[in-house]
Amino acid sequence: MPEAHPLSDLRLRGVSCTAVEVPLRYVLGTSAATVRAAPLLLVELQTEEGVTGRSYVFCYRRSGAKPIAAAVEDAADIVRGERIAPVTMAAKLQRRFALIGVTGIVRMALSAFDMALWDAMAVAAGVPLCTLLGAAPRPVRAYNSCGLGLMSPQAAADEAEALLEGGMQAVKLRLGYATLAEDLAVTRAVRRRLADRVQLMVDYNQALSRVEALERGRALQSEGIAWLEEPIRHDDLPGNAEIARALDLPLQIGENFDGPKDLLRALQAQACDLVMPDVARIGGVTGWMQAAGVAEAHGIPMSSHLMPEVSAQLLAATPTAHWLEYVDWTDAIAAEPMKIVDGCWPLGEKPGSGLAWDARAVERHRLQ
Repeated sequence: MPEAHPLSDLRLRGVSCTAVEVPLRYVLGTSAATVRAAPLLLVELQTEEGVTGRSYVFCYRRSGAKPIAAAVEDAADIVRGERIAPVTMAAKLQRRFALIGVTGIVRMALSAFDMALWDAMAVAAGVPLCTLLGAAPRPVRAYNSCGLGLMSPQAAADEAEALLEGGMQAVKLRLGYATLAEDLAVTRAVRRRLADRVQLMVDYNQALSRVEALERGRALQSEGIAWLEEPIRHDDLPGNAEIARALDLPLQIGENFDGPKDLLRALQAQACDLVMPDVARIGGVTGWMQAAGVAEAHGIPMSSHLMPEVSAQLLAATPTAHWLEYVDWTDAIAAEPMKIVDGCWPLGEKPGSGLAWDARAVERHRLQ
């Protein structure tokens, strides 16, 4: 256990960033792309007191790592030497980056920096991140989001069964085949293979038009589906609102929310029944907790998108916590890969978010 430090004493010394690309155990074929490896940016924050805070983000493309890293380093330069205070620093950095725009790569960089700040504070306090946020560590219900990309019905059913390891009680299936008949054939094959108690989410990755989404959504309503995720463009709020009104099947969006105000706009437009922010796009820990307050005020269940290590800590402190999206992408570089137990991410007493990397594995997967 690291030595505890008074939080008021922590001052930022600097950051270092390392880009890696890790292989996926299950290939992820979506309507948008086929992903066989995940480019990640690892962020390590140092304080003058010797405390280290860690975070990481999924960069989507190899080319994303360098500009995100440059923005993280720029942010650290702006507040170097200051007392670590994530909420205050987030407001300051929002102002300093306003002219270039706090969206996309800049948003992801500031989110990664914010996560590392909060991790350092929790490590310094010697408590899990969720405890620093006022919650008790507890098992967080997870669904398996590895694999289950576009494939034949038989292959999808086989893979869905394999994804029940660790006592998983829910899995997510990617749809968006050329025809509704193909979508239904795969969905039915997977649903038949799974026990009734196992929930099945489906994700279109924004592949459909409004008309197609309504047609396919209506057809899926009787197929034992837990939610319909991103059937159309995430930023078409009127279209999503139309779909949410027309279907009994819950509509899930949110992984592309660019900060808490995007979540608020979606809920004001009644554009979804469920939300699932991405901690790297919503504004890190600071942005997540703001978004969680908005979701609670609207009575909307809130799930996570990727980065399960940090997301599990945040869901433990989220009043309307719903599901943790589990992926095993960091297993290739983790010092101690996390294992799902009885379908849950087991939050223990490790300080911070529990991130720790295997240095040799990181070097082996480093992006040049």
